[in-house]
Amino acid sequence: MIFISNTISLGESEVEINAIRAQGAGGQNVNKVSSAIHLRFDINASSLSDSQKQRLLASKDSRITKEGIFILKAQQYRTQERNKIDAFERLKAFILQATQVAKARRPTKPSRNAKRKRVDQKTQRGKTKALRGKVDF
Repeated sequence: MIFISNTISLGESEVEINAIRAQGAGGQNVNKVSSAIHLRFDINASSLSDSQKQRLLASKDSRITKEGIFILKAQQYRTQERNKIDAFERLKAFILQATQVAKARRPTKPSRNAKRKRVDQKTQRGKTKALRGKVDF
């Protein structure tokens, strides 16, 4: 069981993990060891609620395919175990970020005192600038 938050959790069978060879520098070791992790998460077939699925699919993330599969490649670390942990952490962060509902903004008005202070500051600034002018004797 993969725990995302107190209310969201995924089954182990919902996430497909494959070990692949990592790209980039690494010498001879990179050609022998499959240390990178290729994670696939099918959003439509997951146990998430319909609203959460819609929010995930609506996000403008390039890692989501047209079929609704979230694909992640973790190859930052040298060991397969550490890359697997990194992949799960990144999946968790993606789901939390996409399912987080923003609080509705309530428009507010400035108080009467705040308006008065603003006008007083503008008046004072104008007086300061007026004193910079040419002096007549």
